[in-house]
Amino acid sequence: MMTNSVPLAARMRPQTIEEYIGQQHLLQPSKPLYEAIVKQRLHSFVLWGPPGVGKTSMAYLLADQTDAQFITLSAVLAGVKDIRAAIDKARQFNGPTILFVDEVHRFNKAQQDAFLPSVEEGVITFIGATTENPSFELNNALLSRVRVYVLKSIEQEEIQRALSLAIASSRGLNDEVSIEQEALEVLAKASQGDLRRAYNLLERCADLSDTAINMNIVREVMANETKRFDKQGDIFYEQISALHKSVRGSDPDASLYWFMRMIEGGCDPLYIARRVVRMASEDIGNADPRALTLAMEAWSVQERLGSPEGELTIAQAIIYLACAPKSNAVYKAFKQAKAHCQSEPDFDVPIHLRNAPTQLMKTMGYGKTYRYAHDEPHAYAAGENYFPEELRGTIYYQPTERGLEMKIKEKLNFLKQLDSEK
Repeated sequence: MMTNSVPLAARMRPQTIEEYIGQQHLLQPSKPLYEAIVKQRLHSFVLWGPPGVGKTSMAYLLADQTDAQFITLSAVLAGVKDIRAAIDKARQFNGPTILFVDEVHRFNKAQQDAFLPSVEEGVITFIGATTENPSFELNNALLSRVRVYVLKSIEQEEIQRALSLAIASSRGLNDEVSIEQEALEVLAKASQGDLRRAYNLLERCADLSDTAINMNIVREVMANETKRFDKQGDIFYEQISALHKSVRGSDPDASLYWFMRMIEGGCDPLYIARRVVRMASEDIGNADPRALTLAMEAWSVQERLGSPEGELTIAQAIIYLACAPKSNAVYKAFKQAKAHCQSEPDFDVPIHLRNAPTQLMKTMGYGKTYRYAHDEPHAYAAGENYFPEELRGTIYYQPTERGLEMKIKEKLNFLKQLDSEK
């Protein structure tokens, strides 16, 4: 089947607010974005959401509903010179101007700052689109002048409806092909909330069919598809966060799910292996020291054997960590000690803890009163102080009542009892 040279996703871009698919939490009466579109109440804003959820369509829809001049820039290609040229064009126009910047997070601070005077003066209504968290990617000066609207992934039922409309629409496939219900559901599910991806999959299926799109065609098109995974983007960090929290929450099944989501999406297994080592120390620690050993061994296997053998070993480590007793006592002690060292003066090492390799040092009393623990009862020098005198009695590590730390806590309490008796 011959297809239009303009991509289906572009042809199906909504022309009215009624045609817009998804984002009903924003497009309801009394909502600022709805009022801006319907009543032409322009204001500057940033649209933040994953790919294919209608950020660009939202900007075009607003432009279509107003008499404003519409200028677009891509942060991938544009520089400060292009920004200034767009602003000059806005100043020369006898009316409002909407300046839409796609992938605005790719602009550096200087480029973002170039918008500020014209936004402040009302020369332009600024609309930015980004897949990245604006809190991290946009500077505060620009953020203070715009509203941020969060767009969500499109629901599967909404994508099915959109695909059905695309088949029937004169702007779409114009009923040149039909689609079986199962094939429609599989395409909608495979799009993973990305409507543009759904349109692209449908168009590829239509190119392979003269009459009806069935499961055989869908399987052929889907053979080389990969899961959505934006390396170093929000989804990346959301998924590794979900994996870490699932391990911490002692849920081996959810842990394994998020691990496989990342692997299937193309994440480097070595990145996950490094994070698993972190989990072993941060969330398990001395409650089960074997967790760290197993995590390190899984990392080593991945380096030595690669995939898929290494991935299986990482999965083994993840499941072990999820099931292991939990303790963040080491992690908390580490942070407290670090903060203490950063905030306190650099106290001298007590004289009794200093080595005396020379006669001069011996005459100065270095190590003179040091007590060798192995020569004491229980191999413990009760009452001895190993801190600088100014920090005597400081406690960072407080073991829990879980796993091996129960035994560690019992021993430390016993030693404290010996101290008190000294």
